[in-house]
Amino acid sequence: MGDLMTGARYLGRGQKWILRNGRWFGFGLLPALITLVLYTAALVALGFWADDLAAWATPFADDWSSPWAGLLRGTFTVLLFAGGLLMTVLTFTAVTLLVGDPFYESLSEKVEEAEGGCPEGPEVSLLRGLWISLCDSLYVLAWALPFGVVLFLLGFVPVVGQTVVPVTGLLVAGFFLTLELASVAMQRRDIPVRERLRMLRGRKALAVGFGAPLALCFLVPLAAVLLMPGAVAGAALLVRDLTDAPADGQPAAGEPRGPHGSQGMWAKPDHRSGPTGPTGPA
Repeated sequence: MGDLMTGARYLGRGQKWILRNGRWFGFGLLPALITLVLYTAALVALGFWADDLAAWATPFADDWSSPWAGLLRGTFTVLLFAGGLLMTVLTFTAVTLLVGDPFYESLSEKVEEAEGGCPEGPEVSLLRGLWISLCDSLYVLAWALPFGVVLFLLGFVPVVGQTVVPVTGLLVAGFFLTLELASVAMQRRDIPVRERLRMLRGRKALAVGFGAPLALCFLVPLAAVLLMPGAVAGAALLVRDLTDAPADGQPAAGEPRGPHGSQGMWAKPDHRSGPTGPTGPA
């Protein structure tokens, strides 16, 4: 329960940070608003064509007597739309981060600077950075999609589909939502997406505690837009915890002051002091 509550606290701290820095909140609304319009249009189209898709996917029920064909197709329609909502939650953040990549990167850096220090990120061009973000998001989606398919199929199971599946779907969405949001600060540390996944799997409760409440809020119209800037800020704080970066930017008490400094193995070595080793004859 400790990590679960810690994750929720990071989410709250991120929202508070944004409210105290209103300029960043205002800038953060535009990318999320653009993405919301696109997803709303897609969900409206899905709702409009859901009945036709259900009939197309269940041709074997054409000869069924009433009310069984209607019940099957009605259930399929509901689950199809629920699956669309789940995929919206899973991918909304990735698309929003792509749309607003320069802003959210600056926001994340500002949060870390306010906490005592921000690691210097790798020098890449804007297009290269967007390409890396896109590839990372597709990797995350490839992991999340099988969960969505399994939950969709389990939705047909009586009782379980109406109780266990929605809760499990929320937890799964929360985990992958955290993985997406943490990518901004973790890319700056040059942590590959596979390692990010491994790190969060090692602290699932922390990831779920941060992401599950956010995923639930994202189901409310416009909530995703309003909460997105604070979610990025909170994720930056969470990543500092996950990578053992102390709040003051200095090595923690008792932590060795080795060549990697306070960022551990993910920090870049400092070459400003010149080459090491023998400097010449004694």
